[in-house]
Amino acid sequence: MPDLSTREVVEGYIDALNGGEPEAIAAWVAEDFVNEHTSSLGHSLTGRDSYRERLRTFLAQFRNLHYELEDLIVDGSRAAAPYLMTFRWRGEGTDPVPVRIRGMFRFEVAGGLVARRVDYWDSAEFERQVNGSGR
Repeated sequence: MPDLSTREVVEGYIDALNGGEPEAIAAWVAEDFVNEHTSSLGHSLTGRDSYRERLRTFLAQFRNLHYELEDLIVDGSRAAAPYLMTFRWRGEGTDPVPVRIRGMFRFEVAGGLVARRVDYWDSAEFERQVNGSGR
């Protein structure tokens, strides 16, 4: 994928996330990919293999995961993408709960792959929705 623009890489990665296949998603990230989460419930990691492995559990819990980009701002090899994330949360022993959370990705692209992704989202909003408080 080295001939792709930053915009094409980010859009391809988001499409793969929405497709829900760990191998297809991992194919869009660099071998030394950095996945940074700023949320207290998020878990950062480094490496394509670690990311691929974590995706299996993540996608099982975040069923029907879909990212709708609200915008995509590109500056050279960097991009910012505010999103609306929707999914059905499947915790242990619970029925799926519909969740909608707005957030922001910040990307760095190198060699036609996502080299770094920083994810900003509100973990308190996630807990409010899955625990039913404030509904």
